[in-house]
Amino acid sequence: MSAVQTTEVDVNNEKQGAVRKYVGKTAFFISVLGIIWSIFQLYAAGTGALDAIRLRAWHIIFLLMMAFLLYPARKKKKEVIKYPKIFDIICIILSLVSFGYFLMNYNDIALRGGFLLNQDYIFGAIGIIMVFEAARRVVGNLAVLAFIFLLYNFFGYLVPGIFGHGGFSINRVIDHMFWGSQGIFGIAIGVSATFVFLFILFGAFLRISGFSQFINDLALTIAGRSPGGPAKVAVLASSMMGMINGSALANVATTGTITIPMMKKNGYKARFAAAVEAVASTGGQFAPPIMGAAGFVMAEYLGVSYTIVMVAAIVPAFLYYLTLILVVHFEAKRLGLKGISKENIPNIVNVLKKQGHLSIPLIVLMGLLFMGYTPLFAAVFSILACVAASWIRPDTRMGLKMILRALEDGAKGAVGVAAACAIIGIIIGTVSLTGLGLSFGYSIMEYTNESIFIAAFLVMIMSIILGMGVPGVAAYVIVATVAAPVLVELGVQPLAAHMFVLIYACLSNVTPPVALASFVAAGIANTDQTKVSLTAVKLALTGFILPFFFIFEPALLINMEAPSESIIPVITASIGVIAFASGLQGWLITLATPIERILLVIAGVCMIAPGLALALVGMGIILICIVWQLAKKKKIQREQDNFPETIKITK
Repeated sequence: MSAVQTTEVDVNNEKQGAVRKYVGKTAFFISVLGIIWSIFQLYAAGTGALDAIRLRAWHIIFLLMMAFLLYPARKKKKEVIKYPKIFDIICIILSLVSFGYFLMNYNDIALRGGFLLNQDYIFGAIGIIMVFEAARRVVGNLAVLAFIFLLYNFFGYLVPGIFGHGGFSINRVIDHMFWGSQGIFGIAIGVSATFVFLFILFGAFLRISGFSQFINDLALTIAGRSPGGPAKVAVLASSMMGMINGSALANVATTGTITIPMMKKNGYKARFAAAVEAVASTGGQFAPPIMGAAGFVMAEYLGVSYTIVMVAAIVPAFLYYLTLILVVHFEAKRLGLKGISKENIPNIVNVLKKQGHLSIPLIVLMGLLFMGYTPLFAAVFSILACVAASWIRPDTRMGLKMILRALEDGAKGAVGVAAACAIIGIIIGTVSLTGLGLSFGYSIMEYTNESIFIAAFLVMIMSIILGMGVPGVAAYVIVATVAAPVLVELGVQPLAAHMFVLIYACLSNVTPPVALASFVAAGIANTDQTKVSLTAVKLALTGFILPFFFIFEPALLINMEAPSESIIPVITASIGVIAFASGLQGWLITLATPIERILLVIAGVCMIAPGLALALVGMGIILICIVWQLAKKKKIQREQDNFPETIKITK
């Protein structure tokens, strides 16, 4: 028996505890509805039988039905009921009527040149209201933000300066938001109806097949016995699971219930253990190969192959997790912590022999993507591969009951992101209708005097703020619409600009005051939320500074056409994050003085920054610190040999 066991945790909601639980016939109906939704999405992706607009409409219909059934109108911690409320049924009926009307009349409206009748506006208004109500229940903060954007369409004439506009009529807004292609039915829900849903479903199949247990056991065998082993296990397991499920909160809730108590038992402080889990889970959203599905949205925006995006994300994700691994290692050395005892570590040969086949679906996925197949084809085929791989061994075999459960879990897990993507259509529609994006870009360029660094700093702040309390994919869509074009206009490469805003949107999960991943981790660790958030920001500092460097040094984002250009920048940056982590935690070879810590942080920044001269300066500082530390360690060792009872190395 391994030291880590998977635990059943409700990961279907971004805000744990708000999902209803039904008993009786309604519970069965919701299960069947979720299964039908998943099968429908697989069929649509596998056959291409539906055009984009009809697929999005059906996707929203399923989404609204699930949202109104699962999420109560008023938040309650625990609600177990037999039947939905009257208001829920009314909302479901209105949703079916409005979006059913859309499906039946969209072609006719297109044939008459987009001319709308009075009833078209009425049904459009009902549909918009239902999307808002579903989003209010599922992703409340984002619904409030979208409502502010919606009001801006009507009352823009009250806004002074370049952000003001003449205002639009209610009919014009309904036309744009409901019947147009840049509102609710825009790119955000289009991505949700294709890539996002399928990869959430893929994650559900991996989880049900036992892949998460395999990840935990594999992480234990790799890092369990080293100093601070439980924290390294948390980093490895959370990174691998985070890249699949796309939700930092769900990742913290699943792996954190195991890893945080392990870290506390090993000797880490509660706030440090919670921060490690939050930071590790957050990074999975921009870690290849799946990047929590955000990478597929980026590829869609940029009009490039997903493989290009995936390869470009390798170095940022590697440096982010390398820093985190080193931070927990140096902290363990500073505190004198040991690893997990040998008897609690599973044998790696046995782990690979018994569970190694569960990694086949990921290998299939990456192989298909690198071979040039579309992400949709790769996702569908990888889900089938997941079922097939589970049959290699009897103890992991997925029967009909497990397959149906995976289909149901995948549908429930997609509700949060899908609701966010639907309401984001209002934000994107407002940006396109009012010209807000152009006004914002012009304002930043004028205010910053076209300075890329100052503009990037403002975009960073904006990305973090807009990403607070929002699922990773949804956060990226918002900032990519509003902020990324500003950097591109100033000359930043489009891929670097979009990777820049993606990372900061994801890091909003650990950034106060709305650091949801940190808050969930703090709850598990039973410690102060603010302290966990501040510690998480410290641990994630590499993530906060790295994007500034790759917008000036695009070689840090590997270009598939010229990968050799990235070799030296990646090597120097890797050395830099070692120094950076050492300075943060106050340990290199032995305990570091405040001056040494400052020098190591400066050296780390110099090594990551573009330019040979800065790299040489950074390397020189690191060598001086190493020599200094070696001399100090020898001196301490001599004193310890002479006075073993009174001298302690790390205290």
